[in-house]
Amino acid sequence: MTQALLQPVIVVALATALTGCLFQDKVESFGGPTMGSTYSVKYVAGDKAAAKEQLQRETESILAGIDKQLSTYRADSDIETFNALPAHECMAMPSGVRKLILAGQQLSEESNGALDLTIEPLLNLWGFGPHGRGERVPSAEEIVIVRQNIGQQYLRIDGEQLCKDAAVQVDFNSIAAGYAVDQVVAALEASGVSSYLVEITGELKAQGHKPDGSPWRIAIEAPRDNERVAQRIIELDGYAVSTSGDYRNYFERDGKRYSHTLDPQTGAPIDHHLAAVTVVDPSALRADGLSTVLMVLGPERGLTFATERKIAAFFVVREGQEFVSRSTEAFNELFGAGAEQ
Repeated sequence: MTQALLQPVIVVALATALTGCLFQDKVESFGGPTMGSTYSVKYVAGDKAAAKEQLQRETESILAGIDKQLSTYRADSDIETFNALPAHECMAMPSGVRKLILAGQQLSEESNGALDLTIEPLLNLWGFGPHGRGERVPSAEEIVIVRQNIGQQYLRIDGEQLCKDAAVQVDFNSIAAGYAVDQVVAALEASGVSSYLVEITGELKAQGHKPDGSPWRIAIEAPRDNERVAQRIIELDGYAVSTSGDYRNYFERDGKRYSHTLDPQTGAPIDHHLAAVTVVDPSALRADGLSTVLMVLGPERGLTFATERKIAAFFVVREGQEFVSRSTEAFNELFGAGAEQ
């Protein structure tokens, strides 16, 4: 997960006549709980920006609306109401839900099923989902049975309705936070904010510069279980960042480690040496989804996939007791080849 590293605004009085007008704008911030985690908005309060209170109200209204539509942890959400329907039923859905279904289908098709929005029953089976009964290792037979109702091919959009051709259940956790970032960013820009750093449950996007002219800087975290250490510091302007990793979300049974990231093709947790992957893209939704795709594909297939599609990605791979970083050409063009930090 990435974390923002904010530098203080440095006011330099070049001359007495310029003091007080050099950096009239200032960095404002607000945040709070959302999606079982937190959100944070930092922005430059220029002359055209709406009042902070208004921006916070708009942001929290957007987040509350997304939670009502997408949360699998509340029975009254739109998607949980849909999930409770039997096969061959349809339900009217907000435009945001339909957009996410289409985005998920595109990512699934691009990756040959590495991302699948209908894996909630598998997540529950392993104890990772909202209706799981504790972390456990299911039998091969249990996985086969549950996988009978897994597959995005069973979802279709008919006008304003979402329909299911099997008893599938949808989980947007692989793209919901990125979508939320994009929605909040759009609202900020519509309210006169041109420079900002928005972070929601670890997904983020930044644009513009701070009043002193310095860029927004964020850290790509090193994949360590017990501490938070910056591995790379990057400067962002107009890009979103998403990191997926298995170094915190896992459990162990009989000496074996089980990641919370499932491979839809096997119905089981990923089993490779990719510890974390970071994706940079103008769209936070797409960065969020692609980081999941690459995490599922693993170090070799993921690097090939990202390279062929010119995705800006940074991989951290376990090699014995050490970690080795690899990045795509698209990532290096944005931030340089760099060195581990």
